[in-house]
Parts: sequence; C-alpha cells; structure tokens
Amino acid sequence: MLLTKEMLAHLVMNFFIAFGVMIGGALIGGIGAFLIGKPVLIEIYSLSNSLKIWAIVAAIGGSFEAITKIETGLFSGVHEDIYRTLAMLLVAFCGAQSGTILLRWIVGDPV
Repeated sequence: MLLTKEMLAHLVMNFFIAFGVMIGGALIGGIGAFLIGKPVLIEIYSLSNSLKIWAIVAAIGGSFEAITKIETGLFSGVHEDIYRTLAMLLVAFCGAQSGTILLRWIVGDPV
C-alpha cells in the first residue's frame, strides 16, 4: 500500500520542516539584519526567496537519498519508491512555498 500511516506522518513532517526552515531562517535572518543596521523587511523578503531550495533539501533529509531512490525505482522497476520520493519532494515544496507566501504577507508584499 502506498499511503500508509507512517508515510502520511512522514509527509506531514516534511511539510512542516520545510515551512519551519523558511519561517525560522527568514525571521532569525531579519534579527541579524536589524543588528547590523540593514532594513529588516527587505532582508526577510530577500531571504524568503533564497532559502526555498534549502528548506526543501532540509525536509527531504539533506542528502542524495531521494535522487538514488528515483534512480533505483526507474532501473529496478520498483515504482513505489519513485512515487514516495516524488510525494516527499512535492510536500516539501508546498511547505517551503507556504512559508514564502506567509513571509511575503508579513512584510507587506502583495501576494
């Protein structure tokens, strides 16, 4: 079965890890910008654009395991690994995008 309770729990965790990296990274970066005298909202906006890929990498585990699972699935005929990995990437992207949208709303950028 593709969507087990453990897999669903893992997908929820991936979403919130990516979301948390975006929110936490940008807001803590904003504190750093304040301490060095840079405009806080502009830095938060800038960080919301540049942290997205790192949020996705952090959510999927920070390694090439996801890529090797796709490769294994393609060449060994186990498509379940491909579906799970693509679901993890999609959910991580959604978490990062949700964090970006929330940050842009906080800084006043029209979403």
